[in-house]
Amino acid sequence: MLPGDAQDWFQAVFLGVLQGLTEFLPISSSAHLRIFPELFGWDDPGAAFTAVVQIGTEAAVLIFFRHDIWRIASAWLRSLARPGLRTHRDALLGWYIIVGTLPVVIVGIALKDTIETDFRNLWLTGSVLVGLGIVLGVAERVGRLDRPIDELGWRATVLLGLAQALSVVPGVSRSGATISMGLFLGFEREAATRFAFLLAIPAVVGAGLFELPEAVSGDNAYTVPETVAATLVAFIVGYATIAWLLRYIATRSYAPFVIYRIVLGTGVLVLLAAGVLSA
Repeated sequence: MLPGDAQDWFQAVFLGVLQGLTEFLPISSSAHLRIFPELFGWDDPGAAFTAVVQIGTEAAVLIFFRHDIWRIASAWLRSLARPGLRTHRDALLGWYIIVGTLPVVIVGIALKDTIETDFRNLWLTGSVLVGLGIVLGVAERVGRLDRPIDELGWRATVLLGLAQALSVVPGVSRSGATISMGLFLGFEREAATRFAFLLAIPAVVGAGLFELPEAVSGDNAYTVPETVAATLVAFIVGYATIAWLLRYIATRSYAPFVIYRIVLGTGVLVLLAAGVLSA
């Protein structure tokens, strides 16, 4: 058994690794950060810790997609002053990301207290892991998977934004919900995945900054230095995970993640029923 301080550091770093591994895979990082501390008998890190550590993984997105982000942001800014650029694909992508972010912002603010309490119930998390796993599997089977990102339009943007808004419930998975909707709409796996990552940037960074005062208030499972360490670890592991996932989906399906979600969710429900885990 590690001494108190060392044990807290170990737990924070472990959760940072877990966040980095699971944020971009369609298996729900928030579910993992809720399930594993309960399984190991650790304190619930809380929604504030989770939101702040997610900033680390979003920093990985910012750096990994820096060229895309710069191209989209510069085209969008130039289009504000030059009407002729407003139909340019990159300028439109900027608007799509802004509009697609609105649903999760509205839901996140409106349901803040519920997100931090009722939505963290493990019965709900386990059920959602299974349910959305099935949805992802169906999306892969029925989607055409042949539309490039250039075919993204306002209707698809709104639907993808509404899907992302479901991610306020642990177990849904921000990337999983958005990717599933993208597949249902017929987009290629890589196109759906890339847009899911880009769409998540404003929402996750905003949520992290919104929760930052609570995360540093001192009334949390982990201290500020421990939270910072977890965030840095999440950044490093998250960057590697993005690179791996984009290579993986170029030639393979999401089937292993569907199976994993169903097995994990079912396992959580069984352990809850057996009294091993507490909701």
